[in-house]
Amino acid sequence: MAVLTSTGTVRVGLDIGGTKIDGVALGPGEEVLATRRSPTPHGVVDVVACATALVTGLLDDLAGGLAGGLAGPVRLEGVGIGVPGLVDPADGTVRSAVNLGFGPGPVDLAGMLSVAVGGVPVVVENDVKATTWGAHTLLAPAGDLALLSLGTGLAAGLVVNGELLRGAGAAAGEIGHLALDPQGHRCNCGQRGCLETVAAGSALRRDWPHGGEGRSADHLFAAVAAGDPAAVAVLDRWSAGVALAVRTLGLTFDPSVVVLAGGVAAVGEPLRRSVAGALRRQAAGSAFLRGLALDERLALLPPGRPVAAIGAAAAPA
Repeated sequence: MAVLTSTGTVRVGLDIGGTKIDGVALGPGEEVLATRRSPTPHGVVDVVACATALVTGLLDDLAGGLAGGLAGPVRLEGVGIGVPGLVDPADGTVRSAVNLGFGPGPVDLAGMLSVAVGGVPVVVENDVKATTWGAHTLLAPAGDLALLSLGTGLAAGLVVNGELLRGAGAAAGEIGHLALDPQGHRCNCGQRGCLETVAAGSALRRDWPHGGEGRSADHLFAAVAAGDPAAVAVLDRWSAGVALAVRTLGLTFDPSVVVLAGGVAAVGEPLRRSVAGALRRQAAGSAFLRGLALDERLALLPPGRPVAAIGAAAAPA
């Protein structure tokens, strides 16, 4: 479905996830002109074909004037893609996007899609970094922004001095793999006791395996609201881990805002309150930490917005 507010030059952003692909068309003022969604297929050829269909479908929506007609032609300026896996933004390749059926070898996603949509430039970015840039675009903070993605894994995105921080090895923000406890749970990265093993959505599901596929967080917060003492204990422990991740970001980058994102963040304001409370408890014995007031810097993504797709469309090359 498209909603048209402007015409002219557009950029398309695609958020390619494991189950769905969100697409948006952005106007020259970064306003959302049209949106589309499609289930995610499996395998390189089918993913590229689906992405191509979304791009052309968005342009067709605009050209068809679904909101009352166009004042002029639409020109596609470029396409941005947010995708899980190991991304090299310099050449637009993706490796090990296992949920999409991509193998360990580099897939020239940018080149393949560029050819398919008429040769326009295509920029490929890691999905967390695309979401981070989308949050920066929508929230327009006065200072630096950090985004903490609480999904199956745990990772952060950073916008410092108005620029998306990638790092020499594209590993900036991979705080989930800070190994804190050598006797802790084994992490998928091969280490033990990583921050991800106590603060990711997968850690929450491990300790509260209720609510069906992907619904553990909703079930846990409902149980806490009902006064279940076992749920309260699990949430307190998990929120303490998330608060430690926020402290890590605060003490290394000192951002003006830390956005809670990822699958668990769909819980909304109860999540923000729980993590803020854990931050206050952790700062109780430290005047230094209390002075940072990290609990007051927490924010959530605007609900109902395709933030990652917006970030992919707006992200700098």
